[in-house]
Amino acid sequence: MGEEQLQRERMEYDVVIVGAGPSGLAAAIRLKQLAAAADRELGVCVVEKGSEVGAHILSGAVFEPRALQELIPDWRKKGTPLATPAAEDRFLLLTATRALRLPTPPQMANHGNYIISLGNLCRWFAQQAEELGVEIYPGFAAAEVLYDASGRVQGVATGDMGIGRDGQPTDRYQPGVELLAKETLFAEGCRGSLTKTLVE
Repeated sequence: MGEEQLQRERMEYDVVIVGAGPSGLAAAIRLKQLAAAADRELGVCVVEKGSEVGAHILSGAVFEPRALQELIPDWRKKGTPLATPAAEDRFLLLTATRALRLPTPPQMANHGNYIISLGNLCRWFAQQAEELGVEIYPGFAAAEVLYDASGRVQGVATGDMGIGRDGQPTDRYQPGVELLAKETLFAEGCRGSLTKTLVE
């Protein structure tokens, strides 16, 4: 393989976000909103290791919509996948033979909340982000943190594709892409591999 084939392509953005979960996508949306309010262009890119947005997210949750209301005030008109209101709370003490009902602690009451699929919510967030001009790349896992000479994070690189079992490039080899940014936001979740290297 020639040297030119092994060269990584470079793409430059103002902000690169690693992870297309609720926090990464909400951050992308908010950044674009702030840029629009300031009449500025802002290049925002989100990379997601899953084959599609929402593929690597927990399946269900009870969702409190206050932050969504602040982020996207007209969310109800935009077809948000929040269709099942939480109707009833029950706290039970389970013994070997029976269940005793306990009062619901006020901070655990779910009145006004929704039972949702987080995967569907992430897909909806992705649509909202793309409408604002965010570039989202599912199926591209960020494999490496890129640093400049002073040790400052300058972006991430996606993993190489087309590597054989022997660790050598195959005829389908494609080098990863360097995504360079003024700011890089890591929204990988609690088990993020790149975040672990940053903490170390």
